[in-house]
Amino acid sequence: MHDGSGRILVQQLHKSFGPLTAVENLDFAVEPGSVTGFLGPNGSGKTTTLRMILGLMKPTSGAAYVEGVPFTRLRNPARIVGAVLDSQSFHSGHTARGHLRCYTAALGLPDEQADQVLELVGLGNAARRKTKGFSLGMRQRLALATALLGDPRILVLDEPANGMDPEGIAWLRGFLKAYASTGRTVLVSSHLLREMEHTVDHVVIVSRGRSVYNGSLEQLRASRPSRVLVRVSDPMTLSSMLRESGVSTEYLWDGRLAVTGVDTRGIADLALRAGVAIQELQESSGDLEQLFFQLTEGQFAGSEQPFGSGQGATPGAAGQQQQQWQPQPAQQQGHGQQPPQPWQQSQQSPYQQSTPQQPSPDAAAPSPWAPDGAGQRSSESSPPESGPPGLGGGYRPRTDQSEQREPERHEAEHAGADEDAHGGENR
Repeated sequence: MHDGSGRILVQQLHKSFGPLTAVENLDFAVEPGSVTGFLGPNGSGKTTTLRMILGLMKPTSGAAYVEGVPFTRLRNPARIVGAVLDSQSFHSGHTARGHLRCYTAALGLPDEQADQVLELVGLGNAARRKTKGFSLGMRQRLALATALLGDPRILVLDEPANGMDPEGIAWLRGFLKAYASTGRTVLVSSHLLREMEHTVDHVVIVSRGRSVYNGSLEQLRASRPSRVLVRVSDPMTLSSMLRESGVSTEYLWDGRLAVTGVDTRGIADLALRAGVAIQELQESSGDLEQLFFQLTEGQFAGSEQPFGSGQGATPGAAGQQQQQWQPQPAQQQGHGQQPPQPWQQSQQSPYQQSTPQQPSPDAAAPSPWAPDGAGQRSSESSPPESGPPGLGGGYRPRTDQSEQREPERHEAEHAGADEDAHGGENR
């Protein structure tokens, strides 16, 4: 019998798929009353771990407990745990209200509960819309509404902000923090690190299936010393003077210098003595994204060299000078010339195209969910309606009048591609 604590406990959790180890000996706890961020690059084992916590996958070894017992031993688990691992599993012919009422019937809940959670996530005005016309952000909201139907004590969400616009992300951040403040448990996996920095209280960072950090956000920030970011008229002169003083400096991509080991007053004094004008000066503590890159560095490191750049160079090797790729002239017949490289056998560069790419009619078609003014709309479209919170002022119901389509789009509709033609959103 579960203890009703709302606590998630992971102990020595391990999962292997043949020779591949997806999760290796994970240990962490998710406490009620706080938002715990489960962070890691794509492919680091986050979703696999969540599936084992929710009883959807059997671990190779170790165990995961929800309120003191494995998830499969919970009675009426939908009343205890609300989970979102996939925001795409909706029947395209169902409305948002119809989708939720399928779950209220299965859980023994009143149908009114569906309308309540739709209002809660900002989809009240879209209750009668079919899900095939929903954008990815709206699907995320509907998936969250499904998880909230049973009024659970625990929320487990996998990438809940994926596809949401900035307004939706801000709403989600406030909602999760308010949900946890009532004494409930929230576990959120994500690779949107800057967003999680303003949402989570506790972080568990994984890389290659292993835990590389488990602690509070304040402790993580304190592990990186603060630095001063300075923009000056002559960065070379100031950098030389700082190095002579034994101060560490680093050139940033935006032209500023990152200085460690001296405060803003010390940098101002050195710049004055060097005769360098200061254009920008600010102190910066290590943010979550920078620390994340340090902890997970190298899991999926790609090459920094373009294809065919230089002879005998190791792609992505650290410390080697990068060479810029340039098209090679056509090879002439004669002695003393090197044979063409394999990628030079064709008459054109692999970076060139014989004809310019033309945008497809589908890509140019305006979305019926787009804000006013974002593309030409039919003059017969109905006037905009006030939308649910978080969806922006351009929210409007789809009209019965169809826009003029190209012949290619008519063929795509007859081929069954109507869902992609409507909505105009990435799935």
